[in-house]
Amino acid sequence: MATYNHSVKLDKEKCKGCTTCMRHCPTEAIRVYDGCAHIIADRCIDCGMCIKVCPYHAKVAVTDPLEIIQWYKYKIALPAPTLYGQFKGVASVDKLLEGLLALGFDDVFEVARGAELVSPRIAERVKNRKLHDGVPLISSACPAILRLMQVRFPELLPNVVDVISPMEAAAIVARKRMMERTGCDEKDVGVFFITPCAAKMTAIRSPMFSPTSPVNGAISILDIYGQLSAILSKPRREQKLSEAGNMGVGWAQSGGEMLAVGVENSLNVDGIENVIQVLEAIENGKLSDLEFFEGLACTGGCLGGPPTFENTYVAKNRLRKLIDKLPKSKMGPADIQELTDEDVYTTKELEPNPALKLDDDISIALQKMRRIEEITAELPGLDCGSCGSPSCKALAEDIVFGYAVELDCIFKMKQQIKNLAQNMVDLADTTRG
Repeated sequence: MATYNHSVKLDKEKCKGCTTCMRHCPTEAIRVYDGCAHIIADRCIDCGMCIKVCPYHAKVAVTDPLEIIQWYKYKIALPAPTLYGQFKGVASVDKLLEGLLALGFDDVFEVARGAELVSPRIAERVKNRKLHDGVPLISSACPAILRLMQVRFPELLPNVVDVISPMEAAAIVARKRMMERTGCDEKDVGVFFITPCAAKMTAIRSPMFSPTSPVNGAISILDIYGQLSAILSKPRREQKLSEAGNMGVGWAQSGGEMLAVGVENSLNVDGIENVIQVLEAIENGKLSDLEFFEGLACTGGCLGGPPTFENTYVAKNRLRKLIDKLPKSKMGPADIQELTDEDVYTTKELEPNPALKLDDDISIALQKMRRIEEITAELPGLDCGSCGSPSCKALAEDIVFGYAVELDCIFKMKQQIKNLAQNMVDLADTTRG
């Protein structure tokens, strides 16, 4: 089983054990006992749902501090297009990019530009692929969805499109340009993603398609919002920095990739529970005519990521106004060649990471499976969460693995107390007789 350097962490001092996060976790990666939540690392996909729903802000996305850029001689910012919708009254992408330079970066390269570089490659893959087994090609852009598939939909992994993400594409091109311009060594260049997403941080630290990531780190939009907002409030002479058109910037919202790829028979879905429903339908062969599927974990797409500042729908409206001012694309045929086939296509296949591996010995695994079914049948089936597990089936699994006992179920405990009370009454009657 793969081991990930997770980017969603629990602040135990803030946690009140309310079970809200447990009830919303799409992979049942959270348990609540001893008055505190606990994250099961093997099940966590860093989607950030627990961050969004926690009323006590006890879940946090761990990203890099801005100060980390000082480790490098040349510092490059890769702003996610989500950043463009975070600030009120900013009518120009160039102004935002200029603001990042003022924060201490030597150069900027838009992830939206990376999106425009990979979009034709994805389209080509879909065009040249004959559908088989009634399964469409699936976007590789959202790392939380890829982790979800590793945990819950391993049979669909071969259908993930073998093209790197816009973030990685942007990093490769930006690094090449800096090295060509300055003659510096690769180790002198630090490339940092300005991220709306905890899962992207995990994808950098624990890459899925390569031994190492071309990105050196990720800085949260939320962490730099105050400083960047102060810079943007002051008048500055804008440089012509933006290279991306509206097709690349549109990747920030749900359906943006689908539009950029231009495959007519496509489907885009946002919100992880909605994505799960569609993946289940794909797995069951109910969407056999579909050619391409874009699934995004966050509602609204990357605009709804946990480490963002602005309301998703406000940000979407601001982004739309910026998109309306941009050309479709600023790229020519020569620009696409900045990424070679060796750069853009992945060579490593995604491996399953089953969240519940019962045992290496098949006979023991079958015994445990039968025991789980037996215990589940004996439980009330209410999935109330009072036991500290998200469902009765999850409690049964925890019991089999030794993490819980049947009396953790409040209904089982009530029945036990009732039986003990009755036994005491019966014993008293017997004694008197």
